[in-house]
Amino acid sequence: MAGSTFGKLFTISTWGESHGKGLGVVVDGCPAGIPLCEDDIQIFLNRRKPGQSEFSTKRNEADKVEILSGVFEGKTTGTPISLVVYNQDQKSKDYGEIANSYRPGHADYCFDEKFGFRDYRGGGRSSGRETIGRVAAGAIAIKALNTLGISFTTYTRSIGPNVIDYSKFNKDEISNNPHYMPDKECAQKSSEYLKEIMSQLDSVGSSVECIISGVPAGIGEPVFNKLDAILAQAIMSIGAVKAVEIGDGVKVSQAVGSENNDNFFNNDGFISKSTNHSGGTLGGISDGSDVLVRASFKPTPSIFKEQNTVNKNGEDIKLAIKGRHDPIIGPRAVVVVEAMCAITILDLLMINATSKIDNLVKIYK
Repeated sequence: MAGSTFGKLFTISTWGESHGKGLGVVVDGCPAGIPLCEDDIQIFLNRRKPGQSEFSTKRNEADKVEILSGVFEGKTTGTPISLVVYNQDQKSKDYGEIANSYRPGHADYCFDEKFGFRDYRGGGRSSGRETIGRVAAGAIAIKALNTLGISFTTYTRSIGPNVIDYSKFNKDEISNNPHYMPDKECAQKSSEYLKEIMSQLDSVGSSVECIISGVPAGIGEPVFNKLDAILAQAIMSIGAVKAVEIGDGVKVSQAVGSENNDNFFNNDGFISKSTNHSGGTLGGISDGSDVLVRASFKPTPSIFKEQNTVNKNGEDIKLAIKGRHDPIIGPRAVVVVEAMCAITILDLLMINATSKIDNLVKIYK
């Protein structure tokens, strides 16, 4: 299988399946000298692990990470960093009935058509547990970016019809509710809504926003490797993401130029923008303002309602999915979106180091 590696200089290669022995990632190109321990990574993995609330799967996984290489005496060595998380609570018997049938909304049929064979236990490589490697690698990227003054604010923007009220935005509230929402009232409404959806044996869609602050102007490569293009690729590679927006996103299609343009002004000797409809990028290059990324997640395809589908023989059948599944993807994916944004920004920053001779002179002369 190709396509498990992302990045040019700071690269990640994820591996493992939902019901295999474990999952992990190999991070290559990480600069030496970054203070790093397993606790630094575990903090991020704890944000995505299952069983955090009544609104997530009851699969009981500690998701305890182990560093196998690339760190010595508490600092990165510049060599590949290998990380592993072992599976402990997989129940493969729950998936016996789908070995020869295709779950609606899942990749089962596509895997069979592509490979002629698939790991049907929990979705195998297409499972949400694949994101463990992304989050672990993202934790390292965020540690590096924090030293450069770059920070992330990531949260659930909407759950079904419930959308946060930005006038009530409270950053401190994000970690105080099971949905990672910055609006307490919206989080409470979302809980009641999710309970109703769960009682109907159904699931619901959601959206996640990530604000990246401190990104200097000039990051991103024109044409094919634009900052917004690579961010879109990174986010769209997360399972269940069906749309990515930068800045105002789809709203720009209804705007006029005088409204959509962000006017520049002199801010005590620094060039700033009066608005940020562009989401921090112009011509695919960062402009120094906050980078705003929004991801839309489809409803969890694993629902307990009986559905119509077919088996491998092409026969029409009824299927009621068993197992332990989240009724919503967004809240547990908040940290995944943050991780992929961080990996993208760090990789492009490293590439940008060679964009002009002055940078090389600072390093070598």
